[in-house]
Parts: sequence; structure tokens; C-alpha cells
Amino acid sequence: MPSAPPPDGVLALVNAGAGGTSATVVRSVIAEMGRTCDVELRRTSSLDDLRDALLEGDGRRPVLLGGDGSLHAALQLLHTAGAAREVGPLGIVPLGTGNDLARSLHLPLEPLAAARIAVTGRPRDLELLVDSRGRTTVNTVHAGIGAAATARAEKLKPRLGAAAYPVGAVWAGVRAGAGYPLRVEVDGEVLHDGHRPLLVVGIGLGGTIGGGTRLVPDADPHDGIADVVVSASTGPFARVGFAAGLRSGVHVERQDVRTATGRVVEVTALHGTFRLNSDGEVTDPQQHERFEMLRDAWQVVCPA
Repeated sequence: MPSAPPPDGVLALVNAGAGGTSATVVRSVIAEMGRTCDVELRRTSSLDDLRDALLEGDGRRPVLLGGDGSLHAALQLLHTAGAAREVGPLGIVPLGTGNDLARSLHLPLEPLAAARIAVTGRPRDLELLVDSRGRTTVNTVHAGIGAAATARAEKLKPRLGAAAYPVGAVWAGVRAGAGYPLRVEVDGEVLHDGHRPLLVVGIGLGGTIGGGTRLVPDADPHDGIADVVVSASTGPFARVGFAAGLRSGVHVERQDVRTATGRVVEVTALHGTFRLNSDGEVTDPQQHERFEMLRDAWQVVCPA
């Protein structure tokens, strides 16, 4: 059974400059939520504007109208302010291209159906991944081939939409060089020592990236642990085979892929540097990073 709508109403937040949130869709979503409770729409024009709206909701349920990037930005702002849980459960109406956390949460991808869940669903606790620099990940962070795939996908997205991500992954798999000399430890245990180069390291709270590509297929954002996948599929044919298996998640059955679960993950480049792709945001090059999974760090409104 659905839960009761928020008694103080909803504060709907949309990025004024987001390309995927057309005025027609936003109006329809607001009208749908308005059938159940009072709704105010606020179009945010900057990160400061988004932070202020989230922190000054006056008891109303914040509902984010946008994609993974909007959710990533919101949780980063709330974590930095020490208020990720204090703002109460967040509703999500996925209006982005990938919408990967929404997929992991089994939220409808159809906007009006998601709008109904945002006001009548049930709050559930969610994990949050935080690195040594205080950067947050709400869905998945990966090192290695992911940055190249994301960069390629961004170029293809205007023509291919969500299909740009698996195409970008295959392209990057073919074009990747000898791999990345990365050492990976999970809860202090060595998962990969780095002497054999890796193609990718994935750390998932949610299971998919890029609009449904199942990089970390066993990840569950409610289970209190992070799932880790490392792939040494660096040979030309191995790269193609690994990329081909990503969509369905069967890549984890390969002999050159290992998996683990834990609360703390460390990634170190034995030489050179690597980039991180966190929820679609690519970082500058670095040599080491430590990630800690925080359980029950925030709440989201899920299907009842």
C-alpha cells in the first residue's frame, strides 16, 4: 500500500539549464503531484541556489526533477553541509539520459509514474560512498576505461541519447591501451596487486552506469556494503568480450574479472595516474584514492 503524501507538501527542484527537462514535461509532473498535495516548483540556477533550496525546504519534501548529475550534485551539497539525512526523504523524478540510480531503486522511468511515487512512496535508507577528499558517489564510481567511455559518450549523446553509453563503452574497450597498473584493496585485503594491468575498477552502490550498462551487477544500494569489480581484460579480444558482456552483466563470469564486497576500498596507481568517473563526473588525474561506504546516510522515496 502507498504511504500518505507529505503533510507539508512538496518542493520540486529542477535545474533551470538542464537540457533534458522540457517545460512541457515539468508542467505535467507538477500537475500530477499536485493531484495529491501542495507543490511549489523552484528552478535552480546554480549550486548555491540548489543548496539553499534543499536546506530551506520548511518541512516540505524535496523532489528532484532531473538525472544522475542533479542527484549527485544534491547529495554532494547535502553531505558537505552535514544534512544528507536531516532534510528527510528525497523524491526522484528521473528526467536525465542515464537515470542509473533510479534503475537500481526500481523507480519508474516514465515521468508521471515517477511523480506519483515521489509523493506516495515509502522512505528507504540509502548508502553513500565518500572518498578521502569528501567527494560523494550516490551510484557508481569507476577508474580506468570509464573516463574514456564517458568522454566518448558525451560526444555521441546528442545523436544517440541513452544508447551513447554502451556504444561509448565498446569504443573505449577497443581503443584502450595496455591497461592501468592499479592496486585495489577491499577492507584491507588485496583484491588485485596491480602487477597485471587492469581495464577497469568499478565500485557500486547501484549496479548500472550509462543508462543500464551493468558494470557492478550484484550491487544493492540498501544492503550496507559496496560491491567491487576489477577487470584485467586488457588484450584486444578480451577487451571486446568484456565490453560485449557489460550490458547483461555476464562479464563478471570471465576468468580475468574478480569481485568483492566491503566497506572501505582503496585504489592506488603503481605508476602514473588515473581518473575517476563518479556518477558521470570525471575527475582530474590522481595517484591514490580511498573510499568509505556510509550506510543509511540518506533517504529516498521508493515504490511501496
